[in-house]
Amino acid sequence: MGNWIGVLIIVAMFAVVGVMGYFRLAPTDAESWHVDPTDLSLSDGKGAALVRADGALSSPVFDETPEALLARVDAVALETPRTRRIAGSVDAGRITYMTRSLIFGFPDFTTVTAIPSGAGAELVAYGRLRFGSSDMGVNKERLEGWLAQLGG
Repeated sequence: MGNWIGVLIIVAMFAVVGVMGYFRLAPTDAESWHVDPTDLSLSDGKGAALVRADGALSSPVFDETPEALLARVDAVALETPRTRRIAGSVDAGRITYMTRSLIFGFPDFTTVTAIPSGAGAELVAYGRLRFGSSDMGVNKERLEGWLAQLGG
């Protein structure tokens, strides 16, 4: 009986390692995640957060051009641990990032743009998870942190 328990423990460990490997190694089609965050069909439902007039968070008007704001967002995002740019650029006017969780490596995707607002610019962002149905508020917290670092 004791041998079976040992075998089950080993099998369970391989299963956990396999699932973790899948989360980290599954291919990502960057263009499918590089969506327009101003698209009104997007929502901040399960595992998602929006920085937009109709989203969970709203952006202040920053006293700078949309291009300058997006460049600052890019710098803040790339300083975020385990975050990398997967699509877009400041010059293109829209950028998508992938941020992985520390332990399991779950990927979350955040797409940002900046739009003119009066004499300044506002951030529009859409953060969402890839796997599961709940991010436990991580995407909203990340976007709140980015806004705080931007001075908003």
